[in-house]
Amino acid sequence: MTAFVDAALAFPTVMFSVLLLAVVGYWVVVMVGALDVESSGGGGDSGDGGVLSAVGLGGVPITVAVSLLVAVAWFTSLSAGALVRGAYAPAAVLIAALGVAWLVTRLAVRVLSRWFTAAPAPSRADFVGRPCVIRTGSVTATFGQAEVTAEDGSSALVQVRQAGDDRLRAGSPAYIYGYDDTGEFFWVVEDPRTLA
Repeated sequence: MTAFVDAALAFPTVMFSVLLLAVVGYWVVVMVGALDVESSGGGGDSGDGGVLSAVGLGGVPITVAVSLLVAVAWFTSLSAGALVRGAYAPAAVLIAALGVAWLVTRLAVRVLSRWFTAAPAPSRADFVGRPCVIRTGSVTATFGQAEVTAEDGSSALVQVRQAGDDRLRAGSPAYIYGYDDTGEFFWVVEDPRTLA
């Protein structure tokens, strides 16, 4: 056991040992529930830009990529440190550990990125083209609200307006056909299915 501890505390493995302890501590905190992988690591960020993407490690949350990189670098450094001896051994082990860690992490990130694809952020435009139910006494060009159900089954109460003079009253089915960014409301018309 002392040989293992000596190898883990020898240069350059000791650098990766400290980082590995931090990574293990982080994941313990995540498992306990005090942190969330997405909120603390920036899942969307890592796939779209940044330093990790520039070196081919984007597509997964930063915490996942860094954790893999540190774990592989530590294991490679520990293994190579036990095999390589000589005056230049620490420098060679450090370079080998970083190179192998980058290569293995890059391959792993390519596989893992399939599970970390970011869903598009919900948008108000998602309601355009959906049926709704009027919830206020009437809908005019300046006033009205309706309940609309999103694709995931959740419902929302939204501000609606109409350009015509349809008889839209509480409980009337309507159809959302547009969104006004300036006024932050949806344009509605009487649901065409009720006219037939």
